[in-house]
Amino acid sequence: MSHRDKVFIIAEAGVNHNGSLDMALKLIDKAVEAEADAVKFQTFRAEQIVSRDAAKAKYQTITTDENESQYDMLKKLELSEVAFRELLKYCQKKGIEFLSTPFDEESIDFLVNDIKVNNLKIPSGEITNGPLLLKAARTGKPIILSTGMSSMGEIEMALNIIAFGYVQSNKKPSFHAFQQVFCSEQGLQALKAKVILLHCTTEYPAPVSEVNLRTMDAMKVAFELPVGYSDHTTGIDIPIAAVAMGAVVIEKHFTLDRNLPGPDHRASLEPVELKAMVESIRRIEIALGSSVKRVMPSELKNRAIARKSIVAAQNIKKGEILTKSNLTVKRPGGGKEPFYYWELLGKRADRDYEKDELI
Repeated sequence: MSHRDKVFIIAEAGVNHNGSLDMALKLIDKAVEAEADAVKFQTFRAEQIVSRDAAKAKYQTITTDENESQYDMLKKLELSEVAFRELLKYCQKKGIEFLSTPFDEESIDFLVNDIKVNNLKIPSGEITNGPLLLKAARTGKPIILSTGMSSMGEIEMALNIIAFGYVQSNKKPSFHAFQQVFCSEQGLQALKAKVILLHCTTEYPAPVSEVNLRTMDAMKVAFELPVGYSDHTTGIDIPIAAVAMGAVVIEKHFTLDRNLPGPDHRASLEPVELKAMVESIRRIEIALGSSVKRVMPSELKNRAIARKSIVAAQNIKKGEILTKSNLTVKRPGGGKEPFYYWELLGKRADRDYEKDELI
């Protein structure tokens, strides 16, 4: 996946189906219409990932019942294994890749062994969840790792564990063992072959002033891995800018309607915006083109019109000395390029020239 020829665009349905299979199927339709590469959901069991009295994030209290616990909110947003099988079949029918983020180890087993996903997407909140990272890496599947809320040191620790999982899948885990593999050529090659990092600011919506797209460059240098961008800002301009900066993956939340009840709808794109984002990204990809500066085929016909040549500023007789008074520069091009203006000064005219005639 890290060697794709184009940006991999993930339409993040997440939990914007509100627990409804029918709504989830409609989200797939909209992702297909937008021509995204993949549509992604979230696989979890509320009782395995959150305690019953855990508080909700501030943005979640604004968009959902403030008296409801995080557990109760998530419980309503679960989809069954049967529903996920239906979503997989529908994605296959529609020709779009199915992805889902696992939030617990059982969900990894289900996605890898039952659904048979091509890639595992690990969310920002799980980047310090060593057991989950190890479990994911030991499947051998490529991993897309979001890095919101994390420092460079935490990203490196996560990569230590992932490298160990890929290379030493049966050895006893330990900090020392993780570091040994991470520093080895085998570990580094495994990461380069299978891991993509996603820069991310985990807030809904994320303030533009805290996006720091230049962090993508720092991550590329530090870890020598492909880097993409998971966007939580409003609008489509920031992910488009990320593509211009070299993002290889773009992930963006979308919804059927931003006014629907639920934690993530307000920070999501509506279908028409998702389609506009995909179209813009594809245009930017084409525009990025080659790093070699050369004359483009479409420009050739304009050179004679837009460029200038050295011409006679007045009538010039054969043998007359060429000076600043009788030479000038005018359109069209196609004659002696003005680069050579100074070489002509002081020379004698080889024939008669009329005013404005090319020298």
